[in-house]
Amino acid sequence: MTATTLSQGTAAPATDLPLVICLMGPTAAGKTDLAVAISQQLPCDIVSVDSAMVYRGMDIGTAKPDAAILAQAPHRLIDIRDPAQTYSAADFCADARREVAAIHANGRIPLLVGGTGLYFRAFEQGLALLPAASHSVRQKILSDARTLGWDALHQRLQAIDPDSARRIHPHDPQRLQRALEVYAVTGKPMSQLLASQAATGIRARLLKYIVAPADRAWLRERIRQRFTEMLAAGLVEEVRGLYQRGDLHADLPALRMVGYRQVWQFLADQLEYEDMITHAVVATRQLAKRQLTWFRAERDGIWFDSRQEQILSRLMEHLLAALRLS
Repeated sequence: MTATTLSQGTAAPATDLPLVICLMGPTAAGKTDLAVAISQQLPCDIVSVDSAMVYRGMDIGTAKPDAAILAQAPHRLIDIRDPAQTYSAADFCADARREVAAIHANGRIPLLVGGTGLYFRAFEQGLALLPAASHSVRQKILSDARTLGWDALHQRLQAIDPDSARRIHPHDPQRLQRALEVYAVTGKPMSQLLASQAATGIRARLLKYIVAPADRAWLRERIRQRFTEMLAAGLVEEVRGLYQRGDLHADLPALRMVGYRQVWQFLADQLEYEDMITHAVVATRQLAKRQLTWFRAERDGIWFDSRQEQILSRLMEHLLAALRLS
């Protein structure tokens, strides 16, 4: 029986390279439950590929696995940063490669699970050498964003680096800020640096499975429902604890995450409660759309409809067949 796919894909050829399983997809697609189930049937250790779950104290709004799930299936690379700290694709690349090497050394299979497409790409292909973050430049960009808005900054990027502007959505402030920062520090477009500098990819055989519902309307409704569940679980109280710390602010990467940004604005009296819900749901749907666009560009990605009955058995069938080729 073959996998039911949303687009065509072919498993990587047999090789003696170490195996890494990648389970990727948009937010709210059900990746965590599927990963835990796979880890119960195969000798896999889970590595989180999520730019939000790295932060401690941000549990409800990131849909972080709870203590019971983590006891059953530990996840590496969650709760490794304070929300006051930054965490980059380069940080993830280094951390993930270290964890993958340790898992392989123990004779087990790394199972990378998450929705941060840039992290998956960095892990597989490596990263070109870009300048370190400049605090002063970053603060100037953030000040301009507050005054002019991110749409105006996207237009600025379009003028100096049209290739990057085409790749970066105006509602993706973190990547937009980074592209403007690189140009301000180096005087060269980030797209030019990425094209000219060699990137070192990992030497491993990657099996890439993309889990997403074929019915996009279902995903949009699931996102609304899940945010309502997060509010019932105490999301506002979770963000209030961060808000009251005193050392955090809305421009930190952790607090720009969807859901957290809107609840923070509610606590700062910048949004009414119902508007906060509407803005958070819309922002999360936009995130899911960007994730899907990213994953459609994945080479050799094999798609599974997350709403399909017996998705676990179908995915396991494909995995076992791929493992027999190893």
